Parts: sequence; C-alpha cells; structure tokens
Amino acid sequence: MADCVLVYLLFVCGVFRTDGAAVIQTQQTVLAAVGEDAEFSCQLLETKDVRQVTWQKISPDVQENVATYNKYFGQRVNDGFTDKVKFKHTGLQNCSIVIRNVTEQDERCYRCLFNTYPEGAFTGRTCLQVYELHEPVVDVRESNSTEEWVVSCSATGRPAPTVTLSVSQQDLNFSQYNTVSVSNTNATFTVTTTAVLSGSHKHSTQVGCAARVLSAPHREVMVTIPEVQQTPDDDDDGNYEDDYTWIIVSATVAGLMVSVLVVVIAVNKKMRTGKFHIWPSISVCNVSLSVIKLF
Repeated sequence: MADCVLVYLLFVCGVFRTDGAAVIQTQQTVLAAVGEDAEFSCQLLETKDVRQVTWQKISPDVQENVATYNKYFGQRVNDGFTDKVKFKHTGLQNCSIVIRNVTEQDERCYRCLFNTYPEGAFTGRTCLQVYELHEPVVDVRESNSTEEWVVSCSATGRPAPTVTLSVSQQDLNFSQYNTVSVSNTNATFTVTTTAVLSGSHKHSTQVGCAARVLSAPHREVMVTIPEVQQTPDDDDDGNYEDDYTWIIVSATVAGLMVSVLVVVIAVNKKMRTGKFHIWPSISVCNVSLSVIKLF
C-alpha cells in the first residue's frame, strides 16, 4: 500500500481504575490499515509489585492469552500468535506489543493485566479497528456542452469511504452531485461520486478526488484537464466573408492588370508599325481616358 495507508493510531488515552487504587493508561482505540502493524501499550501509573504482565485477545465467546512478560522468565508469545504478535517494549510498569500485518480477524479488543502481589490484577482495555482504503480512480469526460465536463471518482474501502471532489480553478464549480455505494463480496464498499463541472475553461485546471474512512489519513488523486483549444471554425467563422471578399477583389485587380498589360503591349506594337489612331479623350466619372483604336 502507498504512504497514505499507514498505521494511524487514535491516541485517545483511557485511564482505567480497578477495585484497587492503581490506574492504567492506554489507548481506547487503535486504528490501523489492513496489512500494516498495530501497536498496543499499557502503563501502570502507580508503582506496584508486578510479577507478570499478560495480554489477552477478547473474542465474543472466549478470552485467549496472547503473550506474557514475567519478572523471572521474561517474555513469551503463546502458540497460535508467534507469527502475529511481538513485544516492542517489555517492562513490569510499562509494556507494549505489536500485531503484525493486521487483518479483519484481528479486529477485536485486547486486555492488558498487571498481576501484582498481594493486590491481584489491574487491567486495561484497548480495541483495534481495522480499515481498508484503496487509491481513488478519477474519470473526466466532456459533456455535450463545450463548457461542461462530467467528473466521476470511485474509491473502495472498509467501512464505506467518503469521496470528495475539488477543483483548483476558482471560476469552475461542481453541480448535480450523485453518489452510489456498492457492497462487495470481500466486505468492502465501492463509493462512486459523479458531478458536472461547469464554467469558463480558458486554462488547464486540476481536479482532485479525496477518499476518507473514519479518522484515518485520506488518499487523494489529482488529474489535469488541459485548456480548451479553439477550433478553426471558432476562430474563422466571423472572418470567412471578409476573406472571401478579399479573394474576389484580388482576382479582379489581377485581371485588370493583365488586361492593361495586354493593351500596352498591343499599343507598343502598333506604334512601331504606325498603324494606330488616338481618339479624342473623353471623361467618365472625372477620369480621363484616351480611346485607342487599333488597326
């Protein structure tokens, strides 16, 4: 699993008082991701003559001894837990164990007992809550409108994760939210949130999706929506008629220039042979033209 799916301990410390005067400080709840390690610790706040510290796993119908630390014989992990449990700190006043590679089957409450003489046992209780959270998957697709996108994000976890969408560009916003939760065969849930992202999209922007379960660290994925590239139709529709007019004008001017060139060549040729007459000039629209008659 990625860095986000690390063991997260909820250190809501509990202080437990038994029939005697001594108290034990421990975590009320330990929150851990599937596949990671979970640590439990108990501390006897008053000095007592402790002979042994015992850790127990509390199931609905049985209490199993997991491990013990004895004043004379040291630490011992009981059969059935040797690959699962190890001591992290051993002491008669302060003792901690680690449950490795936690699974759903480890999701129980655990008890620490400080066995003293002559007062008897002082106990503390910690419960393990196991969660699972996979990396979200984001999908962005264009809608029928050029200024709208349909954003969908799915996350799988246990318990059902909360999925939140975000966008970096301020003039873009989400609407038409829809969330669907599906229960999987492995006791996880897949939650999919879909929304419409709308607004002016002149530059590239980032869309984020964050998934959370309980109070564990969230997992987030960011995707980039590229800026909208204007199509030739968008740019040239307004100028199409102007371009067409310029083409006609250019062709007309070119035709006139060719005609004038032909006339000049013809006149030049007739002047050399002396076979031409110049008619009196006439004025049309204030423009003087000399009409040349060619023979």
